[in-house]
Formats: sequence, C-alpha cells, structure tokens
Amino acid sequence: MTEPVKINSLDVENVKRVKTVALTPTKEGLTVIGGKNGQGKTSVIDAIAWALGGDRMRPDVPKREGAAGDPYMKVELSNGVVVERKGPKSNLKVIDPEGNKAGQQLLNAFVSAFALDLPRFMGGSDKEKADALLQIIGVGDQLAELDRSADDLYNKRLAVGQMERQKRGAANEMQHYPDAPGAPISASELIQEQQAILARNGENQKLRQKVEEIAQSCEGVNDSLAAMGAQRDTIKRQLADIDAKISEAKERRGNLEADLVIARKTAEQLQDESTEEVEEKLKEIDAINEKVRTNQAKDAATEEADALLEEYEDLSRQLESVRSRRMALLKDADLPLAELSIDHGCLTYKGAHWNDMSGSEQLKVATAIVRRLNPSCGFVLVDKLEQMDMDTLRDFGAWAEGEDLQIIGTRVSSGDECSVIIEDGLAESAPEAEKPAQEWVM
Repeated sequence: MTEPVKINSLDVENVKRVKTVALTPTKEGLTVIGGKNGQGKTSVIDAIAWALGGDRMRPDVPKREGAAGDPYMKVELSNGVVVERKGPKSNLKVIDPEGNKAGQQLLNAFVSAFALDLPRFMGGSDKEKADALLQIIGVGDQLAELDRSADDLYNKRLAVGQMERQKRGAANEMQHYPDAPGAPISASELIQEQQAILARNGENQKLRQKVEEIAQSCEGVNDSLAAMGAQRDTIKRQLADIDAKISEAKERRGNLEADLVIARKTAEQLQDESTEEVEEKLKEIDAINEKVRTNQAKDAATEEADALLEEYEDLSRQLESVRSRRMALLKDADLPLAELSIDHGCLTYKGAHWNDMSGSEQLKVATAIVRRLNPSCGFVLVDKLEQMDMDTLRDFGAWAEGEDLQIIGTRVSSGDECSVIIEDGLAESAPEAEKPAQEWVM
C-alpha cells in the first residue's frame, strides 16, 4: 500500500494576514498554529489550501494588505512533489520526484478536497455526511434495506397497536351480562302458540259474522211479510197463492228464528283467548337475547383485540430482529471511529446526531471520515482547535498519531501545545523539534 502523502515543509509570504511563516509540521499527530485572534493563524491554513487545491481555494483577497511583494507559497510533500505559487498571478509550479514539471492534475490525484476544506464537509447536510460514512464502510445498500424494513415494520406495528387499543377500549366499555345464556333463545314455539290462538279467535269472529247475517235475513223476511199483508186486500185473486207463500214464509221464519236463537246462544258462549301472556314471554325472550348479543359483541371485540395484540407482538419480534441485524452490520463494519453509526440516514456519534455533538466531537468525526475518504491523503487542515479543552486536544492528537494522520490546525492560544505562534503575520516561536505531541505540558 502506498504511503499517504503528508506535508514536509511550508513557506508562506504575503498571503492574507501572513507576512512570512516557515513551518515544518510533525509527521503524525497535531501541529498546532497558535496565536491571538487576527494575527494570521487561519491565513496559514488558507495558504496551504490554496497552494494545493488550486484556484477553487484561492482567497477572495489573497495578497496581504500593504505588502510590497506578491503572495508566495512553497509546499514540499512527503512523496517528493514540490509545489510553488508565486508572481503577480500566483502561477502554479509543480515538480514531481523525477524533476519533471506537472500541474494541478497531479495534486488532485492524492490531495483530498475535504482535507483542504474541512468546513465544507462539516457544513454538508446530514444525508451527505451519512453517505460519506456509508461510502467508507461499503454497507450502504444493505443498511438502507434494513432501515426500510425497520420503518415498514414500525409503521405497521404502530397502526396495529392503535387498532388494538381502540378495539380493547371499546370492548371494555361494552355492557356484560353474566346471567345471560351463551346463545340466543328460540321464540318459535311461543310464536306458533300465538298463531294458533289468533287462528281460533279468527274462527270465533266468523261465527259472530254468521249470526249477524242470519239476523239480517230475519229482518228481510219480516219486511216481506208486511208487504204481502198490505197486498192481500187488493189482490184477492192471488190470495190463495199468497197464503201459501205466507205459510211457507212463516215456516221459513220459524226455522230462521230457531237458528237465530241457537246461533245467539252459541255466540254468547264464545270467549276469545288472550295472547298477552305469550306476548310478555316474547318480550322476555327479546330482552334475554339482547343481552346475549351484547355479550357476544363484547367477546368478539375482545377476541379481535387479542388477535391484534398477538400481531403487534409478532411485529415487535420482527422489528427487533431487523434492528439486531442492523447493529451487527455496523458492528462488523470498519468504522473510522468506534462509536460512529447511521440512524435513519443520519450520522451519529456516541448516540448523538450531528447538531447534538459538541464542537470538538464534530471536528473529530469530520477529520476521521475525511481521512478515510481518501487514504492517499495523509493530512487534514483543521481550524479553531480552541473548541477542544486540553484533555480533548491531547486525546485528539493521540488518536491522529495512531491513525498515522498529520493534522495541521489553528488554536487561539500561546501555550505549550502550540508548534508555532503567529503574531502580526510572523512566526514568533517554534516548538522543540524533539518534543512529541503526547508529552505536552497541560
């Protein structure tokens, strides 16, 4: 494997706030450029980025205010490449290890754009940061599929849980009758009895109608007799015939009157039966059956709620299985930092999302990911290391050293942790060459 490229030395003149600075960074771990605000610390970082990154990293106002000379930068890299920018137009000159001239294309082959511009990575969206990590560990498709499965199961479980609570709540609010039978009572026998009574009562009504018809017939005969008596005096020649008819009518009347007497006696003896008792019994059956149906509805609702609860628990087991596989996938991945992860497409560190991380955690996470994105680039430029306290800074340096990573950063400080102090654009002091980063006096 080719050794990652690092910065061996740096010379900067007249860039932004820098007058002149020469720097030999440590090969691994931290090289801290210290000083007060506005003295030129960040200008050194910007000069390195411009020298190696090309015109896209050129500062808006590259030349130091009041400088007589033009901006000048020279960077010697560990792979033997020497980079210079100088002259009124800051022309680029790149010499490869064989002494041949090259250009920006050669630098782009091994210099990471994010390593020169860490804020660009830090300012990206949550998805962009997560995608960068997934690119490193190579499990993006598998993780996305597991996340989709987990989301589907979670949403389905949520819907089932809501239905289960609604069903069980409705079942609990329903009335229950412990004394009601388990099945509805049949009313068919009572209905048949009621129908028989009504049929007998109908026959009685027919007899009453027959009595009325006979009575009306008698009244008709009496009317006929009266008419024939009136005609007897005027129709003598028909008297014999009329007398015969009268005799016949009297006989008929006698028979009808006898029938009427008998019919009236029979009708007087008729008694209609009451269906009130049967109707009361039917009402009792309806009330009991209503309780039975209420109990059955409560039982059915409870059974549905139990079935939904069983489905909810099954979905929970499936969801837990997907989440376990997801955790195992990330656990087995080669992560830049041990506690980095992806949560629903967002980058997390120690369980916190990006916006919930401290400034020092964000710097460490960004540096670790940028380092892995382009392993051929062995350095990262980091501004504002004052976000880290001394213990965190020391741990950060030890981690970088363990990763064989060169970090050149700035810090508002003039303490022993600084490799060089910038004051008014000049390097005022330099670190002891033999003093390793992990032995800083805190």
